[in-house]
Amino acid sequence: MSPRLTRRSALAGLAAGAGVFAAPAVLAQAKPRVVIVGGGFAGATCARSLAAMGVAVTLVEADQRYVACPFSNLVIHGTRDIAQQTFGYDALRAAGVDVVFARAERIEPEARRVLLPGADAITYDRLVLAPGIDMRFDALPGYDSAAAERMPHAWKAGAQTLLLRKQLEAMDDGGVVVMAVPANPYRCPPGPYERASLIAHYLKHHKPKSKLIVLDSKDTFSKQKLFMAAWQELYPDHLEWAPLASGGKTVEVDAREMTVVTEFSRHKAAVANVIPPQRAGAIAQASGLADRSGWCPIDPVSFESRLAPNIHVIGDAAIAGAMPKSAFAANAQAKHCALAVATMLRGEQAPSPKLINTCYSLVAPDYGISVAGVYQPAKGLLADVEGAGGTSPGGATSEFRAREAIYADAWFKVITDGVYG
Repeated sequence: MSPRLTRRSALAGLAAGAGVFAAPAVLAQAKPRVVIVGGGFAGATCARSLAAMGVAVTLVEADQRYVACPFSNLVIHGTRDIAQQTFGYDALRAAGVDVVFARAERIEPEARRVLLPGADAITYDRLVLAPGIDMRFDALPGYDSAAAERMPHAWKAGAQTLLLRKQLEAMDDGGVVVMAVPANPYRCPPGPYERASLIAHYLKHHKPKSKLIVLDSKDTFSKQKLFMAAWQELYPDHLEWAPLASGGKTVEVDAREMTVVTEFSRHKAAVANVIPPQRAGAIAQASGLADRSGWCPIDPVSFESRLAPNIHVIGDAAIAGAMPKSAFAANAQAKHCALAVATMLRGEQAPSPKLINTCYSLVAPDYGISVAGVYQPAKGLLADVEGAGGTSPGGATSEFRAREAIYADAWFKVITDGVYG
């Protein structure tokens, strides 16, 4: 039976004394239900994991198709079709997940309800929130949703990805591409630098008179030595990186004039890829689950919110300490969160996790690099396990780099098959 209820019927049930939250004895007899909001890598993985444990689970997702961000930079590069990034939810239904296509508007933690458009609501015993990110259109003067249609961020895969690709194709040879990179934290820390690499590769082979200028709001970034060595080798005439120390911080944009402004200079762009600051998805803000940082504080053992009981937050929206915001991390968090939720539903204490993240980046279609880390709870956050993890070696052969690109492709197939296949 679907857990969808109208507000009127929910209130009537409570008034009659039949609501599960008014009568703990009834709750003990009923099969507990977990509701998950968000069908990306975090939410979908958690849903499948809980269903496999025999937990009744409902996944609430606004879109009937999910467009994955990993490998979407190859769509911008022109060597991958957006269809290869797009997945449905039939496999989750077949695995026993009740999938509801609706936009969750708000959570009522005290009533344990997720409000949907109109008068609908879904009740839960425990909720897992996986809303991903939203752009902070209030954080960069001149950059809003309208400006993003001229200066795409492409930080949510889909229409923006295709728009940036189309702009690169239409640009005259000799045009300048400008990329603005925000300060931490944001989704996929090495993502801008993979994108810069692949745009530079495209320019080198298709628009050799053009170049890319990367305006960065920081001086250091993930896999920096590996990226910069590759840029010097492959793209010395097509990629220029301006860090914070060299005046790279973007302070304003003018979409009408296609200009990106830093503290010391103005850059006129033929194509501008502006990646703005980010925060947890809108429902986290609307429901009071994000703190002043814009992200959601969690307990690192159970991923339960520090701001509301019976709600767990996973994936990009969570403050996960040293663990980065990546698809691999979201998948790993989701599996442990499912175990924690199932354990807590039995009235037991959630086990402490030890989580792994591996992040592959493409410097060229046949040139891969990676970083790996292991994380465990320490002092209220997820912290690096000392001595674990590391990056690809410097000075590796082209054959080694090509194998890492193959491993990256294999990883994407494995994770998407396991979640959506």
